[in-house]
Amino acid sequence: MEWTIQELAARAGITSRTLRHYDRVGLLAPSRVGANGYRYYDSRAVARLQRILFMRRLGMGLPAIAKVLADEVDTYDGLRAHITALEEERDRIEQQIRSARHTLDALRAGAEPRMDVMLAGFNDHYKDEVISNWGERAFQVSNDWWHGKTLDQQRAWKQESEDLVAAWVAAAKAGMSPTSEHAQSLAARHVRWLSRIPGTPTAEGDRERSIDMVKGLGDMYVDDPRFAGMYDDAAGAVFVRDALRAYARTRM
Repeated sequence: MEWTIQELAARAGITSRTLRHYDRVGLLAPSRVGANGYRYYDSRAVARLQRILFMRRLGMGLPAIAKVLADEVDTYDGLRAHITALEEERDRIEQQIRSARHTLDALRAGAEPRMDVMLAGFNDHYKDEVISNWGERAFQVSNDWWHGKTLDQQRAWKQESEDLVAAWVAAAKAGMSPTSEHAQSLAARHVRWLSRIPGTPTAEGDRERSIDMVKGLGDMYVDDPRFAGMYDDAAGAVFVRDALRAYARTRM
C-alpha cells in the first residue's frame, strides 16, 4: 500500500513542504517517485515517519533524530541522550536565572554586581576533591543550596567563614596547643559550620562519615597549598588540622 505525499501529509497532520524538507536533509526519502514526478510512501516509510514525528514531539532536533536513525540507535537510548541534553540545558538556564536574580539584588542594594561572584557555586573551585571524597550529590546539593541564597545571605555566610578563618589564624599565631580548650572550641565551631552545608555527612548526621570528613578536611588543609595560604601559612594549616583531628577523635 502506498500514499502520495499529499495523502501522507494529511494523515500525519503535517505539510507536504515538511516531508520535502525531511527528504532534503536525508531523514525521510519517498519510497519511489513516479513518472509523473509524484512522491509515494510505503508502509516502511510511514513507520519511519512515525518515529521522526514522535521524537520531534519530544523536542529532539533534526540532527539528533538523524543520528538516531542513521546509527540504528535504539529509541530508548536516543531518548536517554535527549533527556541528558535537556537536563544540561535546564541547568544552564537555571544558572542564568540565578545570575540575573543576584545581579538584580546587587543593583537594588546599590552595589556593583561582580559576575565572578554571581556565577560561582559554593565549592566550584574544589569540585574534584568534593566529588572524590563525598560524591557527586554532595557537590550538587551544596551548590544548589548556595545558589538558593540571596546576595545578602551569601555575603553573610562569606563573612562568617572569614571570621572563622581569622579566629583560627589568631589562635595559631598565639602559640596555642591544638588540644587547648580554645582550639577545641574553634574546632566545634568549624564542625557546626560544616553541618549547615546540605549534602555533607555532618549535615546528614552520619557520625562515622562525619568523623572521616573532619579528619579528611584537616589533612586537605595541610596538603593543598590553596588552604595553607588561607590559614596564613603552612604552620597555621597544621594547627587547624591537628585541632580538628583531636576534636574528631575525642568529641564527635
